[in-house]
Amino acid sequence: MSGGTDASPGGGGDASGDPGDDPAVCTLCELSTAGVDVTDDDGNRFCCTGCRDVYGALGDVDVDADAVRERRQAGEDAAADAAGADASADGDRDVPDGHEATFLEVDGMHCATCEAFIETVATDADGVSGASASYVTDTVRIDRDPDAVTVDDLTETVSGLGYSAYARDDAFSRRQADNMATARLAAGVLVGMAVMLQYIVLIYPTYFAFPFYNERTLEYLNAAMASTSGTYFFIVIAVLTTIVLFFTGKPILRGAYVSARTRSPNMDLLVAIAAVSAYLYSTLAVIFVESPSIYYDVTVAIVVIVTVGNHYEDSVKDRATELLSEVTAVQVDDARRLTADGETESVAVEALEPGDRLLVRAGERVPVDGEAVDGDAAVDESVVTGESLPVRKVAGDAVVGGSVVTDGSLTVAVGPDATSSLDRVAELVYDLQSGNHGVQKLADRLATVFVPAVLVIAVVAAGASLALGSAPTDAMLVGLTVLIVSCPCALGLATPLAVAAGIRDALERNIVVFDDTVFERIRDADTVVFDKTGTLTTGEMRLIDRVVDDDLLRLAAALESRSAHPVGQAIAAARSAADAADAGPGDAADDGATPAVADGGTEAADGPGPADAAGDGDPETAVESFESHARGVSGVVDGVEVVVGHPDLFDERGWTVPDEIREAVADARDVGRVPVAVGRDGAAEGFVVVGDELREGWEATVTALDRSGVEVIVLTGDDERAATVFAEHDAISSVFAGVPPEGKAEAVGRLKERGVTVMVGDGTNDAPALAAADLGIALGGGTAMAADAADVAIVDDELGSVATVFELARAAGRRVKGNIGWAFCYNAVAIPLAATGLLNPLFAAVAMGASSLLVVTNSSRALLSDD
Repeated sequence: MSGGTDASPGGGGDASGDPGDDPAVCTLCELSTAGVDVTDDDGNRFCCTGCRDVYGALGDVDVDADAVRERRQAGEDAAADAAGADASADGDRDVPDGHEATFLEVDGMHCATCEAFIETVATDADGVSGASASYVTDTVRIDRDPDAVTVDDLTETVSGLGYSAYARDDAFSRRQADNMATARLAAGVLVGMAVMLQYIVLIYPTYFAFPFYNERTLEYLNAAMASTSGTYFFIVIAVLTTIVLFFTGKPILRGAYVSARTRSPNMDLLVAIAAVSAYLYSTLAVIFVESPSIYYDVTVAIVVIVTVGNHYEDSVKDRATELLSEVTAVQVDDARRLTADGETESVAVEALEPGDRLLVRAGERVPVDGEAVDGDAAVDESVVTGESLPVRKVAGDAVVGGSVVTDGSLTVAVGPDATSSLDRVAELVYDLQSGNHGVQKLADRLATVFVPAVLVIAVVAAGASLALGSAPTDAMLVGLTVLIVSCPCALGLATPLAVAAGIRDALERNIVVFDDTVFERIRDADTVVFDKTGTLTTGEMRLIDRVVDDDLLRLAAALESRSAHPVGQAIAAARSAADAADAGPGDAADDGATPAVADGGTEAADGPGPADAAGDGDPETAVESFESHARGVSGVVDGVEVVVGHPDLFDERGWTVPDEIREAVADARDVGRVPVAVGRDGAAEGFVVVGDELREGWEATVTALDRSGVEVIVLTGDDERAATVFAEHDAISSVFAGVPPEGKAEAVGRLKERGVTVMVGDGTNDAPALAAADLGIALGGGTAMAADAADVAIVDDELGSVATVFELARAAGRRVKGNIGWAFCYNAVAIPLAATGLLNPLFAAVAMGASSLLVVTNSSRALLSDD
């Protein structure tokens, strides 16, 4: 069996120290090096050979210890700096002693300015030493003194102005936030329809001679609008418009306020200025002018159109995430603790103390890191290390929290920290997510110039009109027309509708896009990093090859049906091949194969229980005795003594192993597969090979990426021998094997120093690297943590869809630029006309609506049809 000890985290030591100053931690990932003797030529210590290889290959990147810590604790600060963030949010976090990190989900963040504002509000609170927010993941990390400020205090502090903060696992608060967003939209549409109906039926006819209104009716309407009743009518419309502006438009107004406070103009500011200006002008006109011209319809149209566009984008993403509802979480909440009298009791993991003894049975997860003190079991560590093959654990071996006991049982003594490697992976993911600042969207970057320019033009136009002798109300009307005609809706919708189209087209191809900044961030990737197990391979143990006759395979499969070990399950599942004369080994492996326990997948039954029915489907085969060994199994089947396992097991029993079988087993092991000798009546007669099957189309995928100029790297926690086939492929530049999750995240961080880096993975052990990358792509068959850390998930596990993600990103970028290009061309014509008084607000609103309609129509087209 392929070993995975090098891939295991080295005991879960303190990862907060400086690797350059503390020789007890890994130079790369800062895990403990206690009990591990892995160094390089310069004397640097590492927790495993994988970290040593990564450091040796990427050590020339200019990354010092402070940069490593900053990236892991606070992420990149470029977006926050661009938004004018305070120094407290610049990523230079020095966490005081006694402070702990708290992660909150914040609903309502949608741009880089929101990040800067949330960070400022959080750090202003007493007892808070630092904060880092990311609108990409709706996450904020807050470093706090637990004695000075509680989580509830923080939640209350961050919530406000339309932002809602709550614990990441608070599903109720998340539903409340979703319900409020729906209520805002519903109120805007319903109340907006009531306002627009009044305009269409009563107000617009006074502006235009409608053909279906006769002259007498028009005279009556004009008289009514000029009377006291008309004033009351305008007040009612003003009240309805107020509901639309301040309830439905609250997120827009909040975005504008945040934009102004951080002195970083964005599209929310432009939209809010146009909507509020029309509202204020109309309200003042109702109060001070007889027979006023009111433009509440402009306010309603702007707010509702932008809100509907943003809601459409969010609803497409929500529908997409429903495809991943079957993915299960893998963290452990309870443990089975042994009492002094030998009984067991169920306790919460948080209540465990160092030295406590836990009983972990087959099919269960190890709650926390520790040491096996009794028992003999195969343990699947793939959820944490990525090692695809189970590792045998006996008394004295280190056991990783989050791993699965697949065969046998263990008594585990809780480690000194009483923590789980899986929990540390989860915290690392949250840490990276909160530090993964989003980018300024293209429209917002343009708005930093466009918004001030429009405001200046509006003020100059109004001033010029007043200087030329116009009445104050007429001069104000000219300025208002410039603000309205500046196409805030078209610019505001340019990005969300194009992104929604990309999400929609991706969904049609079973690709789920979680993060709307994917289409801004991906651009031209320099490096694509692939995980191996479950990504380039299927992640399932199957019978790959056999050199054994059908009758002996039948006996071996019947014997292995008693075993819960994944290798034995694969052999037992292939027994049908012995009954099909024309079936090849590949067909046998596919026919009812039971996958290995991996990344939250199918868990083995407890011991030989149901598998005792060796005759299921084959009543003529009877298992008369069964014995499990560290290197295989033995027993009597149909009166024949059978052994299945490593050649060493045959040697121990004094059985004969021909040299050709011994050499074949050694050769197969060299490529990372599991060769198993099979024999009967005192001699090995053949062998079978079980392994993790390569995923269909992997070569075409990596070759296509290589040809497009992207560097392809394989980064895996699996054994080096298991990655041999990838190391020999011309399209793959580097292969790093035996790398723990923290090492993967640090390797991706160093690669990001060289250029845009994309990570493709599927397991929990990949989650930190997925979160650390510029773009994370998770195969949908993986774990919930991987999906949570990624920006994109490929639901149908089609590796070829990775290329489609890049195509959609490029197409969405072109669509955004096309929409914005049209909006600016329109503005180049419309704004001068408005500034010279050739347009009034009503025609400006019509022109604005037509421009927005064009953007909506353009965005509704399929993205990839443009290629």
